[in-house]
Amino acid sequence: MIKKLFVLLLTRISGESKRAGIYGKYLGIKFGKNVRITGIPIFGSEPYLISIGDNVTITQGVMFHNHDGGVNVIRHKHPNIDIIKPIVVGNNVFIGANAHIMPGVTIGNNVIIAAASVVSKDVPDGVIVGGIPARIIKTIDDYEKKVVPQAVVLKNRHDQQKRKEEILALFQKSN
Repeated sequence: MIKKLFVLLLTRISGESKRAGIYGKYLGIKFGKNVRITGIPIFGSEPYLISIGDNVTITQGVMFHNHDGGVNVIRHKHPNIDIIKPIVVGNNVFIGANAHIMPGVTIGNNVIIAAASVVSKDVPDGVIVGGIPARIIKTIDDYEKKVVPQAVVLKNRHDQQKRKEEILALFQKSN
């Protein structure tokens, strides 16, 4: 009971990312270093079976499903049946908004999961996947070749006020 109150207190005084991370750790999720959570993801009914690597970003509405709830339809024949599997997220991964990560999936390193994707199979290292079901769209190397030439380079990426001023100045020059 005291642990629950402590977690509740911490979630009230910290930002979204910390709040979800604190709650996730309380649920038993294994987090690596530098995990960024924006919004509130859903960690499923067996969150203690989720492992998240280093340098991972999980965005708004991502859902981790550790079980197959469809077995409820046949539970009258098999009352004690369950399908429960772990989920593993590698290092340097970005999971887009409202993506669904299904039971037993392992996501490799250096991966982008597109928004609203349903990831039902393992994802190899170094790719972008998207769609329903998620399929490989391109490699991270191809993505890098496409986006780097059009990217904005910011000097003040970590100072929010200076970052805002720098971005506004860039767009005022282009108008």
